[in-house]
Amino acid sequence: MRIAFAADDDRGLDALLSQHFGRCPYYILVDVEGGEVRKVRSIRNPFYHEHGRPGQVPELIYGQGAKVIIAGGMGRRAIDFFGRLGVRPITGVSGTVREVLEAYLRGELAGVEPCDEGPLPEELQ
Repeated sequence: MRIAFAADDDRGLDALLSQHFGRCPYYILVDVEGGEVRKVRSIRNPFYHEHGRPGQVPELIYGQGAKVIIAGGMGRRAIDFFGRLGVRPITGVSGTVREVLEAYLRGELAGVEPCDEGPLPEELQ
């Protein structure tokens, strides 16, 4: 399974988790198999300085094969796009990618809440 993390830098598992999904400079992609890390790589966010059309960043993450996206915060629209693409968003966490990944693998992370007020898409409630 591939997990994507919004990150403030490109230091792999030592990268700091970004508090904003769409405006982070990097994404760290971690392949996990049987609870073990198999591969880690970072990619630049080509939309870091400006968003294009709605849904471009979720499509980028989906196109990388991620099944989960973890970020400190995420807007309602991005959450909705991920829901439609079948990628599970998780928000409201902070720390390094390694710390957050370990918490996820222990089953401690599961929630998603939009950055601004409003209801979640029905499929994520």
